[in-house]
Amino acid sequence: MSPVSRARKKNPEPTPQSMNGLFKDMLRDFSSLGAEPEPLEVDLLASEVIGQWWDLPVNEEEAEDFSVALDLVAFASRKITPGAAALLAALRVLAETLEEREAAGTALDTVLGRGIPTPDWADTLGQVSVGECWRTGDVYGDESSLLIEFGYGEAKHGILALLDFNELGGRVRDVVVVDAPHEVLAAMREQVVEDGDLVKMEQVTPARAHQLLADGLAATDGLDEPEVSEDFARFRALALARTRALPEPEASPDQAEVSDADRDALVAEFIGASDLEDTEANRACAHLIVAFGAEHEPADPARVGPEKLARFLEAVLDGEVEVNEEHEDGLSPVLLAWTAWSAKRAGLTDAAVAALIEAVGEYLTEFEQDDTSVDVYLDGTEEFDGPDELAEALDRRMFAIPSVYTELGDEELDLEPTDPQQRRLLVIGEYPEYHEAIAAETFDGQPQEDLELRVNLVDQLWDNEPAELWEAAQRLLEAGQERDEILDLLAEVFAKQLRPAENDEITYDIDEYREALAAID
Repeated sequence: MSPVSRARKKNPEPTPQSMNGLFKDMLRDFSSLGAEPEPLEVDLLASEVIGQWWDLPVNEEEAEDFSVALDLVAFASRKITPGAAALLAALRVLAETLEEREAAGTALDTVLGRGIPTPDWADTLGQVSVGECWRTGDVYGDESSLLIEFGYGEAKHGILALLDFNELGGRVRDVVVVDAPHEVLAAMREQVVEDGDLVKMEQVTPARAHQLLADGLAATDGLDEPEVSEDFARFRALALARTRALPEPEASPDQAEVSDADRDALVAEFIGASDLEDTEANRACAHLIVAFGAEHEPADPARVGPEKLARFLEAVLDGEVEVNEEHEDGLSPVLLAWTAWSAKRAGLTDAAVAALIEAVGEYLTEFEQDDTSVDVYLDGTEEFDGPDELAEALDRRMFAIPSVYTELGDEELDLEPTDPQQRRLLVIGEYPEYHEAIAAETFDGQPQEDLELRVNLVDQLWDNEPAELWEAAQRLLEAGQERDEILDLLAEVFAKQLRPAENDEITYDIDEYREALAAID
């Protein structure tokens, strides 16, 4: 048996339908549970149902009063069927908020009052015992796996969560339900034996496990576009419900803002302990590293790990961390020195320190290539009227193609954006959700049209034709919009200009297009 419990898996992007149609499908699912399902089977089905609206986009003005769960409860309360009773009995335990659970309980009483029998499992659902809690993770503190064992009598299951600590307080990137927690625990111990220098394992109290899981789920829910696994939404509600079976959580780590005085003290301690000269440039670079740590991990701003430092360099490349031109050359040696100092300060073993420095060295090699290889944006035959025109062309092309590196399938590619075909691949690389369909030659419809619009826009920006396109993009940048938002808006403008022509070709009036672009502010 697979250690991961799977409810019936549905398409993660179902065909749009009316809410009543969706609710009827949910009732049908509960009607098919059978006479004596295992409580965990009911848990999993309810969690999957709730997961279908977890990331449903909601207008901010309506968000406070919006609840699909309450609408579903109201719908089920009007039915006189065993399926309605089963659904409400499950929501009484699994629904996310107390209001939703109480509403489900009240609605269940109404349905039972009409002569529908109580599901045999209703009083058992959620009444689980709590077993051992274990945590493994890299020795740097970037990520860890948390296993919490629960039981319906002798039948054990577990919640397994992947925690990422490179954001405030940590967040959950993946969560699943495992029906053989002893097998997972054995695999965790085996990993420690194999990679003991880089992996640590500890048993944690149920209260500590509660804090880690609850804080991590809340942090993920708070993100506008959380990066989670495909199965996250299906198991999230059950993970939340299991936190209610745990003891009161330990206090969360202090995430108070790091004061300027504390930042200065960290920099001074580092400069004093390292072999670096005490110069303004070195201190400025150290302050950038400390500021990044204070923003993303105020509880431990000096912590270093491969993932955390990789994200710091990505933030530098993306312009989120601004480096003074006078200090750019000094960033790499300062970061290496900071890595060694902070790792030893944290008490890491020599093997862990060496592995970290090696990883950071590789990141810096890639960073320096990304940061200095502007020649890839020029084909060698173009002539520019002075350095200002050259700088403008580079800004425009780097906006169109921010990186010459991409991943397509399992392959990492370093491409030449001056070649239109390779430039197209770089655009495709920004749409990983389309890669499988493109490879299977089943890519069509609106997604294909959206991708073709983006390719066209990138080509127009690259050639600066029409020039009004880059001018409009610059105005939107100055207004504070992000690149993806700008390209989406420009794609809408371009799409409105397209007209069908003979031989299934698409054409547009360039003058009308220029006027539409000029009107963007």
